[in-house]
Amino acid sequence: MAQQEQQKKKKESILDLSKYIDKQIRVKFQGGREVTGVLKGFDPLLNLVLDGTTEFMRDPDDPFKLTDDTRNLGLAVCRGTSVVLICPAEGMEPIANPFVQQDG
Repeated sequence: MAQQEQQKKKKESILDLSKYIDKQIRVKFQGGREVTGVLKGFDPLLNLVLDGTTEFMRDPDDPFKLTDDTRNLGLAVCRGTSVVLICPAEGMEPIANPFVQQDG
């Protein structure tokens, strides 16, 4: 009985990030920050360790718009509770927002 309860309490991550170890990934956080780096480690709570991390800077006038400016962060530990999105850096392609009215 105690073993069943222990197995129930054990949390399983719904993501298998092991295939992205030592590969470049892009991470978006709550609040709009975005970084890219090489995934070196993670845990079931999605705390991430990224190496060679680069942050994409936001426009000071429009906090939801990224600029071409970046800053090098090096080795970074990212708290899992603030991670919103994780995707591979290769093969990612931005698309137009279908909910924004197009000028024209």
